[in-house]
Amino acid sequence: MDFVNALILGLVQGLTEFLPISSSAHVRIVGELIGTGADPGAAFTAIIQLGTELAVLVYFWRDVTHIIKQWFLALFGRIPRGDATAKLGWMIIVGSIPIVILGLLFQKDIETTFRSLWIVAIMLIVFAIVLWLADHFGAKTRRVSELTWGHAAIYGLAQSLALIPGVSRSGGTISAGLFMGYQRSAAARYSFLLAMPAVFGSGLYELYKSVKHPCIAGSAEAAAGTCTPEVFNALDTFGATVVAFAVGLLVIAFFMRYISRHSFLPFVIYRIVIGVLLMILLATGVLSA
Repeated sequence: MDFVNALILGLVQGLTEFLPISSSAHVRIVGELIGTGADPGAAFTAIIQLGTELAVLVYFWRDVTHIIKQWFLALFGRIPRGDATAKLGWMIIVGSIPIVILGLLFQKDIETTFRSLWIVAIMLIVFAIVLWLADHFGAKTRRVSELTWGHAAIYGLAQSLALIPGVSRSGGTISAGLFMGYQRSAAARYSFLLAMPAVFGSGLYELYKSVKHPCIAGSAEAAAGTCTPEVFNALDTFGATVVAFAVGLLVIAFFMRYISRHSFLPFVIYRIVIGVLLMILLATGVLSA
């Protein structure tokens, strides 16, 4: 992968992370189309997601700092433990547990089997239908302040589906929120806040592995699959992450305004079109799964 291709993938990550169309699927597909020489990889994808998650931190800075402050104050008894904002902090922690457990249990599949473009295409189409059903039939009356422990757990399970490229982290969690009756903006806001621990954790973990245990061709670690394939270098990855942050910040601002007035139908149609097109390219041999 060269520097220009890495910047392109950073641009794709920034454009697609917050839209319910699966950023990991798009990075996977575009990486194949632009001829990086290989699947960019789960590690590269996880690391450049740090850029878009930093955009979430900047955009929701007041929310994040307030939640952290109230959580610590409640933890040490400075405010009532039942404080609504502190409770939201605990719910974000609880909602992050499923993706951590499943991510560790299925790490090898996430890095290999789940990245098949056939799986990506199927997930794009299947979860387009799921998103449409959720948006069409959801009551869209609940606010984030009405979140319950049970709903937090469901949100967490929905987020864990994003381990499969093509599902979409925002698409999965927003769909779950809509099915449970939350407003579009409320479902999206909690979805983005919920993603922060998981994405920062995953990205920093992959960054650590890539620095500490890079694969060297012919080594015992490479043969055993216990190291991180070095298909990218530090400059490429840093550049892609910076681009992902800058573009992601613009996209999240647009998306939060958009969903306050419009449905998710354009994203549903887009997912189906891309999924069908991807299947055609795979069936005709233009792309390899």
